[in-house]
Amino acid sequence: MLRDHSINVPQCIYECSGISIFGRRVKSLVFSTDAAIIKNINTDAVLAVYPFTPQPIISQSIITVSDVPVFVGVGGGVTTGARSVRLAIEAEHQGAYGVVVNAPIACDVITAIKKCVEIPVVATVISEKQDIGERIAAGADILNVSAAAKTPELVRFIRDRYPDIGIIATGGPTDDTIRQTIQAGANAITYTPPTNGELFAASMRRYRDRFTEE
Repeated sequence: MLRDHSINVPQCIYECSGISIFGRRVKSLVFSTDAAIIKNINTDAVLAVYPFTPQPIISQSIITVSDVPVFVGVGGGVTTGARSVRLAIEAEHQGAYGVVVNAPIACDVITAIKKCVEIPVVATVISEKQDIGERIAAGADILNVSAAAKTPELVRFIRDRYPDIGIIATGGPTDDTIRQTIQAGANAITYTPPTNGELFAASMRRYRDRFTEE
């Protein structure tokens, strides 16, 4: 069937406990802004963050095409302050399930966003040297841990000190790294899928092989 040609997130992700948001339990999040990928993957939610100035038209496009909840990036690095607050308000109006702020964001901006929206504020954490406790006190509902190979270590550091906070974390490239992150205390896992180009390249190799065989 045509719908069988899709992407499946690693099954081991569903060993985590998940995070309940507005009555939906989220265990897997795809890290992508590619509409074709988002429409053809069996994930619980979408983590729509990208390395450019956040633009409402991009988040609206992703929310429109997605069949699952979308967490929208609203800045925190180059884009911050009142602009991030306005972006968060717009994201909520568009139907986002949560807003994601980047690691450099100031705690007072988290507080300002939290005062204006009812959806969860997800704060990105990349190091144990960050003011993690202050971010939680400022209003961060969930932490998004992204520390490359050190992610399990950072998740464990946070879980030991803040046992009740929801943690989303990058799972890494294998089932083993995903399980390490879950065992460290992550409630949900972000999965980075193959790119559209990589998937198309595999299809083209199969097509070329078929003609070579003939």
